[in-house]
Amino acid sequence: MTESGSAGSIGDGSEGARGAATGVGDGTRAVRVGLPEPVKHEPTLPGPVFAAHFHLPGDPTGGYAYGRDENPTWTHLERAIGELEAPDAGADVETLVFASGMAAISAVLFSQLRAGDAVVLPDDGYQVLPLVREQLTAYGIEVRTAPTGGDAQLDVLDGAKLLWIETPSNPGLDVCDVRRLADAAHARGVLVAVDNTLATPLGQRPLELGADFAVASGTKMLTGHGDILLGYVACRDTELTASVRRWRKIVGAIPGPMEAWLAHRSLATLQLRADRQNANALAVAEALRGRTEVSGLRYPGLPDDPSYKIASRQMRRFGCVVSFTLPTRARAERFLEALRLVDDATSFGGVRSTAERRGRWGGDAVPEGFIRFSAGAEDPDDLVADVLRALDESAGSAG
Repeated sequence: MTESGSAGSIGDGSEGARGAATGVGDGTRAVRVGLPEPVKHEPTLPGPVFAAHFHLPGDPTGGYAYGRDENPTWTHLERAIGELEAPDAGADVETLVFASGMAAISAVLFSQLRAGDAVVLPDDGYQVLPLVREQLTAYGIEVRTAPTGGDAQLDVLDGAKLLWIETPSNPGLDVCDVRRLADAAHARGVLVAVDNTLATPLGQRPLELGADFAVASGTKMLTGHGDILLGYVACRDTELTASVRRWRKIVGAIPGPMEAWLAHRSLATLQLRADRQNANALAVAEALRGRTEVSGLRYPGLPDDPSYKIASRQMRRFGCVVSFTLPTRARAERFLEALRLVDDATSFGGVRSTAERRGRWGGDAVPEGFIRFSAGAEDPDDLVADVLRALDESAGSAG
């Protein structure tokens, strides 16, 4: 394994990074990304830097100056995520971290779009996107929508400024062909952003598939423990990155140094968590296939899933989320209550399995009995047994 970068001083913002070399496995890369060159008597991953301002004599050129703009703890994390999103691109990819996934999403949309522009969004994406649509429309931006499946967004691309892709979609788990859409968009002069939250960089690399922006919530599987809020934007183009950075400065949507440090620490186990959680998701999905009360079962890793063909071309892992529908709201609620190893909670991607009836939020076009299930890192036999037992117990009452 080779290492890139040279040692430097944290104080001047120019420290070299112990690069995760190309050509190594995901686990090797994950445990080393973003680490500085080793210094005798210093920790492998420096602790969080808590500073609103830094010593700054003379002209404010280079290095760290003010905590809303830069922080050494962010720098390590941003380099780490960049190495995961595009390990073959090296320093050509810049990453910016944010206080949440929605802060990252908003930064791309509102930094790139102006009154009179048109943007294409998925109509089956994350449930906060309708609120984003309202705000974009209020700013005089035309919002067009189309489903993720079937690459339907292609039909409304002409004249747009930005295409927003979410694949797999949340919560329906439809998949679109990122490279096909990106090529078509660029041929029309349209920028492309991909929400990579559900896949993570270990499942899919949007920048390598042609996207201009890879955007994600680090709250979920990337960090995996359900204890921090975080988001990020990765981009190859320096001008585009500068515009997103300017937006972050304006709105101040920055992560705390402790959150950034915890996120970086968690990346070391990303490959281990992803492999176990993906395997568990597939095991749960396969177990659900034989249940007559289950309909609408979706998991991109199932060979008979409608998205499998496309997903298998562009994804290296299929994610930890399974979706399915039970006959009624009451049946779904009894199922959730009967689970013992699975928490009834929103969000996904954590080491502890979670599930919820998505219809309770009112923002997704799903049946009342629709379940979004996030597989954790439990023993697969225990998890599958818990799900099947809960299905049996929940069938005991009418409805």
